[in-house]
Amino acid sequence: MASDATCLDEGVRLADLMDDPYPIYRSLRRSRPVCWVPAAARYFVTRHADITYLERHPDIFSADETPSLMKRVMGHTMLRKDGAAHKRERAACEPTLRPGIIRSHWMPVFAKIVDDLIGSFIARGEAELFEDFAAPCASRALAALLGFANTHPKDLARWSQAMMDATGNYADDPEVWRRSEQATAGIDAALDDLIPHLTTNPDHSLVSGMIHAADPLTREEISANVKVIIGGGLNEPRDAILSGAVGLLQNPAQLEMVEADPALWRSVFEETIRWVAPIGMYPRQTIGAVELGGMMLPAGARLGVVVGSGCRDEAVFDDPDAFDIGREKKPHVAFGGGPHFCLGAWVARLQVGEIALPALFRRLRGLRLVDGDPPVWAGWVFRGPTRVPVRWTY
Repeated sequence: MASDATCLDEGVRLADLMDDPYPIYRSLRRSRPVCWVPAAARYFVTRHADITYLERHPDIFSADETPSLMKRVMGHTMLRKDGAAHKRERAACEPTLRPGIIRSHWMPVFAKIVDDLIGSFIARGEAELFEDFAAPCASRALAALLGFANTHPKDLARWSQAMMDATGNYADDPEVWRRSEQATAGIDAALDDLIPHLTTNPDHSLVSGMIHAADPLTREEISANVKVIIGGGLNEPRDAILSGAVGLLQNPAQLEMVEADPALWRSVFEETIRWVAPIGMYPRQTIGAVELGGMMLPAGARLGVVVGSGCRDEAVFDDPDAFDIGREKKPHVAFGGGPHFCLGAWVARLQVGEIALPALFRRLRGLRLVDGDPPVWAGWVFRGPTRVPVRWTY
């Protein structure tokens, strides 16, 4: 077992993680797989096996971290609760997100959003996929899913980014906190207008489901959980659309395979979120003293579960830094695991893997990256392309 002194890594800088975290993760996996990182004020857990073990033992590794940046930003969401409290709030959301409901009710909604967006720029012959497609696609879909008919999708996108920046604000930047406070105030104002309407006019939306659940959520619980859904439910599909597009455009032989066999779009989606996990890290906290990855952790230890690293663990995945839709099927950890397995996994699989990416490549023939203007990537807590200029032939 290692001591704190041998597992201290003062060389990890947040700026380096933002730029490209993967070389750092590779080094940590090999030498210090569970390691105290002062810059993030937590122990990084970087190996696939340790992440899987941790998620299978919520009685040892709690989601209810104290203190928590997410709690500061959003309130006490279901993602920071354990046991019966977590199960109750999750149950209020599950009916809206069941695979059957997604296919029968939400698939036509998502398909129209995608087709309308592509139709708005297809004649130009060029676009920047973040601003023109992925961000508005995710925003409009999430507005519909939540029931936020009273909110402009651009406001939703702005709120989401402000809150996600704050939940990763380990540098304690006051401007980041200010933007986050403005975002959460905007969400609460929208809910004040929306909840009375949905109380008397129930529909298929998530907010309606929270109101009309067998054990309805309180106003405070609705507010907190809507905020966390606006965060992950927008950034994740947006970044997965962009990462998947870049992965295929940089690997034309694989794109040819998918165009010849559309059944491979499912593999494209799973490889995309393994290759670049949209949520790269989330917190846990030890309930008691415990050994993990050869490291003795004290009670109350704050952990960073680095799924972005676990998804590229060479002990599980051959050539893990490569985008390869033909790789041997092995379970990634991009959706987490255990009781907190991503609630929106089925929505993401359909929205990104069955609708957005196939439509993009089907309708924009000869789609390609722009020479001399490569994609720009950023992030480690949340990671994805921030700029993807493309052109197409017709």
